[in-house]
Amino acid sequence: MSKYSVSIQENKQRYLDELFDLLRIPSVSADPAYKADVIRTADEVAKRLTEAGAENVEVCETPGYPVVYADKIIDPAKPTVLVYGHYDVQPADPIELWTSGPFEPVIKVTERHPEGAIFARGACDDKGQMYMHVKAFELMMQHNTLPCNVKFMIEGEEEVGSKNLEWYVKRNHEKLANDVILISDTGMLDNDIPSITTGLRGLAYMEVEVTGSNRDLHSGLYGGAVANPINILTKMIASLQDEDNRITIPGFYDNVEDLSAADRAEMAKAPFSLDAYKKALDIDDVHGETGYTTMERNSIRPTLDVNGIWGGYIGEGAKTVIASKANAKISMRLVPNQTPDEISELFEKHFKAIAPKSVKVKVTAHHGGHGYVTHTDNPAYQAASKAYEVTFGKKPIPVRSGGSIPIVALFEQELKSKSILMGFGLDSDAIHSPNEHYGVFNYLKGIETIPHFYEFFAAGE
Repeated sequence: MSKYSVSIQENKQRYLDELFDLLRIPSVSADPAYKADVIRTADEVAKRLTEAGAENVEVCETPGYPVVYADKIIDPAKPTVLVYGHYDVQPADPIELWTSGPFEPVIKVTERHPEGAIFARGACDDKGQMYMHVKAFELMMQHNTLPCNVKFMIEGEEEVGSKNLEWYVKRNHEKLANDVILISDTGMLDNDIPSITTGLRGLAYMEVEVTGSNRDLHSGLYGGAVANPINILTKMIASLQDEDNRITIPGFYDNVEDLSAADRAEMAKAPFSLDAYKKALDIDDVHGETGYTTMERNSIRPTLDVNGIWGGYIGEGAKTVIASKANAKISMRLVPNQTPDEISELFEKHFKAIAPKSVKVKVTAHHGGHGYVTHTDNPAYQAASKAYEVTFGKKPIPVRSGGSIPIVALFEQELKSKSILMGFGLDSDAIHSPNEHYGVFNYLKGIETIPHFYEFFAAGE
């Protein structure tokens, strides 16, 4: 039991009530209809930081939604931790699949959360995890144990690409100067198997449009004589992977680093049940690149996936038509050393090259992000590892995540500091899906663990 356990139990209900207040605000950044709610959430976060003891609290305007800044500088000579999180959330759709209101937080017992889980949009991603840091800071202030300086940077556009956070960071290098960045927007393996995310994949997101004729055509009169854009698009997409599920774009793997046998063996130590994985997803078998395990496929290998495809008639009944256009959205998850600009360029060149002359092809690159790796010998990682040992009673396992958080690479580029990803969510918490939830255990354990990170980091341990 850590020195903060008693205080956390005494304040448990207040910590939950305050989080519930945040969760009730529908801060959906993707939908302009919620603009007032997003701004209201920023004001609420600023209020809570002030109450916790932070100074210089600001709701900083950007070309988009504001960034909430706050700090507590106890000694300029001491190290500085910059805490990043976000207060915006994903849309709740489809509403009908929620078992309770997405913005009406309630606690329900689940198989993986016997102590109860908070069901609400943003409970795990990222209001619950972000708010752990506010309460952890409050704890340190109340116990007079804050061992170093702390700065907060909480944004409202993470779910739409963090475009204006980049704008803000580039204009505030001195204000945001730090020795390490602390983020809780990831997860861990299980409540009794703590882990720390040490790697993230990058992202290149593309949209393609294939055009045939200048209008939709009668399939009886024109079928077999002119190009069908849907047929051609599906063939082109299918050709992007071979029989071993390797991506066929020339040059795609040129900068991909193959992990050593030793590194792969270390990764394999992480507990993983293939049978449980298949059962949870209700699938008969897994699918992926030949020569790699499931855990390797979704973390250390690049991938290509169609995220949406459309064209032609999809209404009730039949309409015999050859559509003039077909479209698809395609994402590629990248590993370190692959850059989104380079991969986007390779994709566009290849996709246009494989198109027959009977169609026109348009390729649009959307947002992207770089991959990221923090090595376990990093002092900040070691401090985080020791913090988990105090509160969980065991050493956390380093794991690489298949997801992308593009701003992490941005922080390293602009602020010249590493990020430590201390996530406390579980893969079953349904982030971005109906019935998103976050364990009460996880929320409180995060509040307990974070102060110990400060302690070990400030001591240089």
